[in-house]
Amino acid sequence: MLKYIDSILRTFRPCFSREATFRWFVIIILGLIPRPDRLGVTTSVMRALSLPVRCYKKCHQFFRFEAWSLKSLRQTWLRIVKNKAPLIRYNGKVVLVGDGVKQAKEARRMPAVKKLHQESENNSKALYIFGDLFGAVGILMGTPQKGFCLPLFINLQDGIKTIFGWNKQKNPSRLESYVVQMIEQGFNTARVFGNALLLLDRYFLSVPALKRLNQLQKSENPQMHLVTKAKKNAVAYEHPPVKKKGRE
Repeated sequence: MLKYIDSILRTFRPCFSREATFRWFVIIILGLIPRPDRLGVTTSVMRALSLPVRCYKKCHQFFRFEAWSLKSLRQTWLRIVKNKAPLIRYNGKVVLVGDGVKQAKEARRMPAVKKLHQESENNSKALYIFGDLFGAVGILMGTPQKGFCLPLFINLQDGIKTIFGWNKQKNPSRLESYVVQMIEQGFNTARVFGNALLLLDRYFLSVPALKRLNQLQKSENPQMHLVTKAKKNAVAYEHPPVKKKGRE
């Protein structure tokens, strides 16, 4: 198992311009695998690997280093999954799964924390919470008898418009609604894996999402089909009957 993990981590070496930064990347990944708690990324890694106190500052600064980019890491991870994972395909298409997760936060002055409405039908959940909204995309892998979802990408999708508005080089995709961002994330994944099916719940079935999907389908080669349930308030119309010529 250690040799297999080592071969996977070595694939990420071209993503880093400095050897020291790459070594900290390996340390953090190995610390995230066995960490026993979720009290913080850097502190959890240090406790899991029993690192000395002097390593805390470097471990914390790793996430602000300019020797690597998140985009290159993600593309490398997608290629690794494509080449090594036993992907489940349906009619030649990979199956992607997307969903949003709302994580409650106690502090109201934290970045990207805002008042969120919970659409769940579970009465035990509060109608409104203060927290973060994450969007995630995964891919189905395994065997026909048993499969599971392998995470590919996750990021904050709501409450960040003001933050990204401060940047002069604005990223238009991050300023879109989180429903549209989910479609774009799925399509970016399909660029690597080829034709795909994106499974979403009916919450993401909206006019802006369908318009964005049609735009991407016309401009790119990979075909991604959306599979979801229709909303309760959905209305379908039939074509009007053809009128006969002449008097009735």
